[in-house]
Amino acid sequence: MIKISRVALLGLLPLGLALPAGARECGPDALNVSRTIEIGPKGAAVGLQSYPRTLDLQDHEVILTFDDGPAPPTAKVLDALDRECARATFFVIGRNAEETPALVKRAAAEGHTIGNHSYSHPAVTLRLLDEGDAKADVEKGIKAVEKAAGGKVAPFFRFPGFADTPELVRWLEGRGYTIFGSDLWASDWSPMSPKGELDLVMSRLEKAGKGIVLFHDSKAQTAQMLPEFLKELKARGYRLVHIVPGAGETPIAAAGPEWTSTTEPIIAKTLAGKKKLPPHAPEAEAGTQPHVHPGEQ
Repeated sequence: MIKISRVALLGLLPLGLALPAGARECGPDALNVSRTIEIGPKGAAVGLQSYPRTLDLQDHEVILTFDDGPAPPTAKVLDALDRECARATFFVIGRNAEETPALVKRAAAEGHTIGNHSYSHPAVTLRLLDEGDAKADVEKGIKAVEKAAGGKVAPFFRFPGFADTPELVRWLEGRGYTIFGSDLWASDWSPMSPKGELDLVMSRLEKAGKGIVLFHDSKAQTAQMLPEFLKELKARGYRLVHIVPGAGETPIAAAGPEWTSTTEPIIAKTLAGKKKLPPHAPEAEAGTQPHVHPGEQ
């Protein structure tokens, strides 16, 4: 089998980054990474399901993102990505990083991008926390993830449940963070078979043609589905794009004039009847919750 040399693989990485230690040299049958997009230091919010703009991708380009780890299935997710020389971005919960730092270190060492997903993933979401408490949860999460990773991680953030606020968005953007929604999701918070999830996400990707895809590395069905998904991407001519921090302008494409948020109606339904918590209120409902109401989307 013809193999791609380490020199060729280095061409896929942003300037100044070395091939991760232990990285595989994959042959042409593997998915690999087709190109790397550098995300600039000027804050932005992207992902068409939540924001009227996204990254400027070409047709059949895909960015893989995973939320809510590290968790027991994360190791199998990393195994599947490694076999295909694929790279993804992991939006890590700080509390989980404290509990399983080795998986965060492994993901970083294998060339994946590590972002943030709050410390506690509160059940009422950051939107219903007092603004000061929400910022403290974000800050605590960043410190926990950086400690687990052994250094600075990407200034990338995804809101738990996509439930942002204008104030928190401005605060994060002002600190140079890019806020990631998604362009399509796998709905893997809902119980389904790995085959059912594969068919669902591929049908959505075929309709969209490209995009930032959201999975959860905390879900066993996703870990089981992922090897076939990566093979299917290759078979159908999709190309994998890896996102990393950079110094230039972030390539952004605006949504069309008929854009509407997919997430806001679902957030409203999910949070219906819940009240904003007063400052420093005990979060009795704390815990990782689905991004959308079960049964939706």
